[in-house]
Amino acid sequence: MQAPASGGISAPRGNGKVIRLPQGATLTDFAEKIGANPASLVAIMMHLGKMVTATQSVDTDDLQLLGADLDFDVQVVSPEDEDRALLEQFDIEYGEDEGGEEELQSRPPVVTVMGHVDHGKTRLLDAIRNANVVAGEAGGITQHIGAYQVETEVDGEPRKITFIDTPGHEAFTAMRARGADTTDLVVLVVAADDGVKPQTTEAIDHAHAAGVPIVVAVNKIDKEGADPQRVRAQLTEYGLVAEEFGGTTQFIDVSAREGINIDGLLESIVLTADAELELVANPDMPAQGSAIEAHLDKGRGAVATVLVQRGTLHVGDSIVCGVAHGRVRAMLDENGNQLEEAGPSRPVLVLGLTAVPGAGDNFLVVEDDRVARQIADKRTARKRNAELLRSRKSSSLEELFKDLERGERDELLLILKGDVSGSVEALEDSLLKIDVGDEVSLRVIRRGVGAITQDDVNLSLASEGAVIIGFNVRPERNAQELADREGVDIRYYSVIYQAIEEVEAALKGMLKPEFEEAQLGTAEVRELFKVPRIGNIGGCMVTSGIIQRNAKARLVRDGVVVADNLTVSSLRRFKDDATEVREGFECGIGVGYNDLKTGDVIECFEMREKPRA
Repeated sequence: MQAPASGGISAPRGNGKVIRLPQGATLTDFAEKIGANPASLVAIMMHLGKMVTATQSVDTDDLQLLGADLDFDVQVVSPEDEDRALLEQFDIEYGEDEGGEEELQSRPPVVTVMGHVDHGKTRLLDAIRNANVVAGEAGGITQHIGAYQVETEVDGEPRKITFIDTPGHEAFTAMRARGADTTDLVVLVVAADDGVKPQTTEAIDHAHAAGVPIVVAVNKIDKEGADPQRVRAQLTEYGLVAEEFGGTTQFIDVSAREGINIDGLLESIVLTADAELELVANPDMPAQGSAIEAHLDKGRGAVATVLVQRGTLHVGDSIVCGVAHGRVRAMLDENGNQLEEAGPSRPVLVLGLTAVPGAGDNFLVVEDDRVARQIADKRTARKRNAELLRSRKSSSLEELFKDLERGERDELLLILKGDVSGSVEALEDSLLKIDVGDEVSLRVIRRGVGAITQDDVNLSLASEGAVIIGFNVRPERNAQELADREGVDIRYYSVIYQAIEEVEAALKGMLKPEFEEAQLGTAEVRELFKVPRIGNIGGCMVTSGIIQRNAKARLVRDGVVVADNLTVSSLRRFKDDATEVREGFECGIGVGYNDLKTGDVIECFEMREKPRA
């Protein structure tokens, strides 16, 4: 049944019926669900004060506003629920081991190393796997996640441990949180000479939020001023009580530089995992897990480091990982050796994907390439809708009119390209947290992995001047030529903090200047002179400061401002024009105001720009 809605426009009424729509749905999607003409929904949205086209992604609030107007209960499905429903179509369950308990086997613990910057996390991993990662990092800071598996011996039995290396600065909070989600146990690195720092407590919060046990590695015990006992005392405030103090947390004193007690740390990790966790998985099922990191390799194409969490991954398996799919062409371990299969808790480098997945995307093995492609295509469409929604500026009629009146850009648009997906996500997360008030905003309209392409430059041109940020990447030759020709701004960075500082400075530079009044001086009207064609001139004594020609002025009578927005149009000393007259001197002042009276005070001031904090 049709009924008028919003100003007499005909559209179906829902009578409270539930409509489920994905994030970034269009009015066309809504119209298909309720059997309406998309044009009528566009008209209704205009009546509701929203400018939306039929094929434009609509945000959740606007969809629900339209639903309420038509008496539909609009429920916007979360990406997780949408993905679960997508996998159910192919009879796939993600996140659960198949079979009964008899098919479960023990697996190695997955360990995330966390702690404050410069407390030695990367050097500790170097000591564990005897590889120098630090030397290749810009500024000596870990820029992206890596995963490694090492072997140790506990009670004469060989044991394996998988390490995930997380970056060491608060700018990478999102990546560190994701590391805690894939981990079984956290090694918290604290420098014995420095103690607990802000990022130390941040790492503790992440570990507690993930519900995983913590082993504390007290590093740099060989340095002068090292005090491991002070670290133990400080951490008791955060619920980490050492075993020697009657608690349950293992504290291991180590020196990554000197290689002291590394074996003791590995043994403590295994013993803690055995005591507090029951780590099992079914290796005899199609593999599932998470992408730890991914990048575009010039010779090998899309390369992803994945952590197998259940099942066994084989060369030749059809795999889908986020929006990427493909057949596993080859698998490499952390030392570059080829593997034929990888069981639970094994991190491997996978070759053969059609695109670069995002860090943290789940991966799963499906029965054939066709199913993998269908799942990836649907995820790609959903991601594209979400990006369109994020890149579209909300345009209510009121905002449209305000923008037209203002006639100025109050938004900084960015296109982010990086060498690895984790760094791009962390950079975006940090940039979006920059706060310079409500006057200007920042919007990331595209993010991606790999070289800056001609398409990125064209998008910048189409969006009227988006700045392209290249993080450890450079533009292709034709892209560079187009950017130079069209004047597109491309910035290059190798350390994330420089990018954050420069973008923050750019945002502050877009702020409208703030002015404050600075008083220059005052003058008292002692006599009045009538000058033909000019009007009344005040014969004045400058009582404070200076009076300047062309400065702003106001007229005060008996403490009340009687005229504002005046200008010192004429200023004379005797018969000569003057540019300024100082305190204690007499002068003639004309302010373009004829109703001057003896005893009036002329205040002279200027507006000065306030520096932004």
